[in-house]
Amino acid sequence: MVEKDNPEVSVKKQCEILSIQRSGLYYKPCEESELNLELMLLIDKEYLARPFIGVPRMTEFLKSMGYKVNPKRIRRLYHKMEIQAIYPRPRTTISGEGHKLYPYLLTGLKINKPNQVWACDITYIPMRKGFMYLVAIIDLYSRFVVGWSISNSLSADFCIELLKDTIEIHGKPEIFNTDQGVQFTCNEFTSILLGNDIKISMDGKGRAIDNVFIERLWRSVKQESIYLFAPENGLELYKQLREYFDYYNYQRMHQGIDYSTPESLYAKAA
Repeated sequence: MVEKDNPEVSVKKQCEILSIQRSGLYYKPCEESELNLELMLLIDKEYLARPFIGVPRMTEFLKSMGYKVNPKRIRRLYHKMEIQAIYPRPRTTISGEGHKLYPYLLTGLKINKPNQVWACDITYIPMRKGFMYLVAIIDLYSRFVVGWSISNSLSADFCIELLKDTIEIHGKPEIFNTDQGVQFTCNEFTSILLGNDIKISMDGKGRAIDNVFIERLWRSVKQESIYLFAPENGLELYKQLREYFDYYNYQRMHQGIDYSTPESLYAKAA
């Protein structure tokens, strides 16, 4: 579909013609054993409903379902899925060299227009044979998903590429909110925001409420699409997500915005 070695038409131009994002070219899912994939799906569903469940309780939950698992195994799967129990705790995380952390800017802020605040996050996506990661950027006023991408790794590259593409298509927000993941704290990512005069906001570590709107997005994506129609491969996942986000943005009426569609509110930014 896309010719990466075409000397006349760049990959970026080919993606524009085909209406796909460059980061959507990499469809090979991550591989795990069948048992681990089964466990990861169960963990994902339980965690989505109860994000306060840590490794010990999740281990016991899976044991109650007949699985012979131990905390070491579940802890490894938690790490691979990029999840951790959410609960209040002292701030003990120290950023790596060159990874500056920024304060949370949304407390008490009245969000009353499109492109005022965008939020971004990454989530694990289960598939029939393997899994991938989904990153999305959402406009908090309208709930409009301004950009999304999938990858089979947690490197910062696909997040950086998505950020660049989204700003190029939709312009820029006043504030950009993320968690403290290394993908979002690395210099390559934050320099794009700072270079566009975008204020950086980061969630407090382990807090459930700071990025609540994008957490609701993950719940909608998984319960209304992924869990109902598990994709076979990366290409099928990409097509399924493209159809779902079109529905989510342009047709789905959201209770939190008085049963309007995200697009009807985001269009006010034009």
